[in-house]
Formats: sequence, C-alpha cells, structure tokens
Amino acid sequence: MKNNEVFTDIFGISKPMIGMVHVKALPGTPGYDAQAGVQGIIEHAVLEAQRLQEGGIDAIQIENQFDKPFLKPEHINYEIVAVITAIGSAIKAAVDIPFGINVHLNGVIQSIAIAQATGAKWIRAFELANAYISNSGYVEASAPEAMRYRRMIQAEQVRIFGDFHVKHGSHFIINDRTLAEQAEDIESCGGDAIILTSTTTGKAPDVDDAKMLRDAVRLPILVGSGFSAANAAELMPYVDGAIVGSSLKIDGKIANDIDVNRVRELMETVNRLR
Repeated sequence: MKNNEVFTDIFGISKPMIGMVHVKALPGTPGYDAQAGVQGIIEHAVLEAQRLQEGGIDAIQIENQFDKPFLKPEHINYEIVAVITAIGSAIKAAVDIPFGINVHLNGVIQSIAIAQATGAKWIRAFELANAYISNSGYVEASAPEAMRYRRMIQAEQVRIFGDFHVKHGSHFIINDRTLAEQAEDIESCGGDAIILTSTTTGKAPDVDDAKMLRDAVRLPILVGSGFSAANAAELMPYVDGAIVGSSLKIDGKIANDIDVNRVRELMETVNRLR
C-alpha cells in the first residue's frame, strides 16, 4: 500500500497535478534579458502561476528551465538563489495553491534554502541517490549532504521528491541495477516521493515501468515528463500524480507561455479520472 500521507498533507487531494512555472533565463546565464531585468522575470513568473491557478491546477513547481547550459550543483551562483527566492515569494503572494522548487542542475541544497525562505512545500532532486552523466557532466547523489543540510536549518517540513534514472542523461554507470532497485534507493535515502520520467522533456514514461514501480515501492510516484490530457487515462491508474510542463504551454511547446485552456482541458480530464 502506498504511503500517501505526504501528498495528503501538501495537496489535500488525490493524484495532484503540479504545473510548471519555467522562469525566464536568470542573471549571469547566456539567455538573460538584461533589458527586461529581474523585475521582468518575476512579473512573468507570477503571470504564469496565475494562469495555472486560473486553469484549475492543484499546485505549482518553480524551475529555472531556461538557464541552459546548466551548472552543476557546486557552481550554482548566489544570484540564481536570490532571484528564485524573490520569484517564490512573489508567487506565494499571488496564488493560493502550494508550490515547490527545482533548481537546475540538481541544486538540491539551494532548493531547500529557497523553500525554507519562501514557504515552498517541496523540492525536486534530479539525482537524490546514485549518480549519472548529465548534459553538464558527472552528477552525484545529493541526499547525503542535502538530508543533513535540511536537518541543520530545521527545514524537515520541506519534502524532497526524488528522480531516478532521470531524463537528459546517461545511466550506463549504474546499468547493473534495475529500475526498481534505483527507485528503492530513493526510499532508502529518505526521499518523500519518487519521480518517474522518460528520456527527454515532453516524452511520457513507459506505462509498464509505472506498473512495475507501483508494486516495488511504498512512496508515492509522480510522472515527471510527458504527462498530458491525452495520456492521463493510461498513466493515472498506476501513479499518484504528475508534474506537467510542456503540454500546458501554447502549442505544446516548452518555450511558450502557459495556455489556460490547455490547463483546463487537463484538469477536466484528471478530475473525471481521480
């Protein structure tokens, strides 16, 4: 039986849908728009959050999606943390639904600090256990340091949702371990939920993998890529919620703004199924 107490506490609803706020490129990154400035980034993020809430989404996750190429955790600079903290605070004041934080790439300690400062309910960790080769290079498990940091700053109320075999990377270095074993590692290192993805953003995971994990782990399972109104009926019987990004954008393209009608379509479908 799944242990869904964490989801009940955060979302108060079965099988929550978490909509993505992909913030514009932040200061110091190649795509940063100095003319719009930090205030423009904050204002756009708030509008995206309001669009998601208007469409009926259950929760929001804030992410620096456009900071590519991503820095590895040890190189994520102070200005990134500062601006995402400002964004989180502005979104908290603008909407009435819970939100979480994801700092690329695998900036788990940074995310915990931001969550503690802003009141975010959870953070996403791309690599909580084990290691993989990302597009930015070798990325190691964050749990050993992150769990201690969370305890040190007394932020145990901030939940940690952990990916395994995460998209956008090679996992050959741990290919002697099954998907189930990798998912179990999220449990053993103290994660609060497991995130199942495919290989790239916008591509849904294999339904058979979702079925397998349902019986292999006790933590709730979130789909972390490619979830949409079109595949909700196929995936929802085997998972406990989803983090949704591309399919909620205008024309389904990640670089575009949130389309409120697409959010409504997703939520109408999900509400019929859950």
